[in-house]
Amino acid sequence: MIRANAIAKRTITGQLLEIAMAQSFCAVMITDARLDGEGPVIEYCNAAMCEMTGYTEAELLGRSPRMLQGPLTDQLVLQRLHESLEQGLPFQGSVVNYRKDGCTYHVEWNISPVRDEKGVIRHFVAVQRDISERVQAEQERALLARALNAANDGILITDRDSTIVFVNQAFEALTGYSAAELLGQPTEMLRSGLHEPEFYAQLQEALSLGHNFRATFINRHKSGGVYYAEQSIAALRDESGQVSHYVGASKDISRMVQREMELRERANRDKLTGLLNRHAGEAELKRNQLQAQNQLRPYGVILGDIDLFKQVNDRFGHVAGDRVLKMVAHVLSGKVRRYDHAVRWGGEEFLIVLSDASLGVAAGLAERIRCAVAECADPEVGHFTISLGVGLWEPGETEDDLLKRADAALYRAKHRGRNQVAIATGSMNMPLVQAPELLAQGDSLTFSGKSPDKPWTGAASP
Repeated sequence: MIRANAIAKRTITGQLLEIAMAQSFCAVMITDARLDGEGPVIEYCNAAMCEMTGYTEAELLGRSPRMLQGPLTDQLVLQRLHESLEQGLPFQGSVVNYRKDGCTYHVEWNISPVRDEKGVIRHFVAVQRDISERVQAEQERALLARALNAANDGILITDRDSTIVFVNQAFEALTGYSAAELLGQPTEMLRSGLHEPEFYAQLQEALSLGHNFRATFINRHKSGGVYYAEQSIAALRDESGQVSHYVGASKDISRMVQREMELRERANRDKLTGLLNRHAGEAELKRNQLQAQNQLRPYGVILGDIDLFKQVNDRFGHVAGDRVLKMVAHVLSGKVRRYDHAVRWGGEEFLIVLSDASLGVAAGLAERIRCAVAECADPEVGHFTISLGVGLWEPGETEDDLLKRADAALYRAKHRGRNQVAIATGSMNMPLVQAPELLAQGDSLTFSGKSPDKPWTGAASP
């Protein structure tokens, strides 16, 4: 009775398993345990197996699974399969198999031995899955990765939170970072700090509206330097239309930008002296004028003119005159503050534009320049001097008004003996005798009332 119940229970269990396998979406095949000769013989297959292979159940039963193999089936995988089954071990692997119509498909195997009560292997159960779509997707991704790596442009892909998920080799070369150093990092690691916050605000706004964003990025290289990249960024959307990733294509334009900067710099420089030329000087004047008008931050100018320079050219020639011009330019470059600008204004005339300057600062600089030039000496010409006029911007006047006042002060310095500094304040001029007080008081000096029209005398001119 007990034995009969056990048999009945096993029968029911077997029926349930058979029903489960028959209804399974996975392809299931059961073979006997023969491994020699033609190999194992198929004893059971479910509907999913028939659908996957294109064969009917009748066409599969009694045949060897080798009927599904062909020229593209990997023999090394088959060899590993045979070795595992001989040792009674389960096996996992994937190969190319052939359907009834001759088409190939990629199949993933999970094969396990089935033992009887004595531990003898009687069957093998193979649960199989068609992974053709997965393999195709992987191949397409690999192909895309190869194509992206072959691209000259740097390719960057991030998730929605701007975390880097892919870079190609060109992007590695562009940034100096390896893919391992970039993946999983925020794009902020590449920022140079040279963009205004508005730049990134515009980027975020464009992407949030579904627009592409194209601009020149100034980013930080791994070496610490900066590089310029023309970059286009677009959103990638998933099947539901939601943004899932962002992709950026970057072209290195550092050399082009550097050349443009060099050309612009050369275009703004006087060829002989290396100082800013008049065109660039006028631009600096306009910039300081605008800043002064908007923020009430006064700026100053110093106009200088080499004394008796025409006589230098007439007596010693233009080559000697050029040497004198270069020496004066060298003095100016060495004396001005890093945010001031020295300009060759024309001929032997020079201009210094002083940002955020007081009259004391401007006058002190002019006097130091005068003294330094007076100490210069050319092998042929000997010593030479310079006269200078100083002006400080006042509310309501234009840059031309300021230049006219400085030029008038320069004229008085010339007229009263040369090698002098004359200071203009409004429609009045600072008297020469007050100059030491001006230098001593510096920024604290203020002007009020009418000052006598007398220039500040320096050393006597030759």
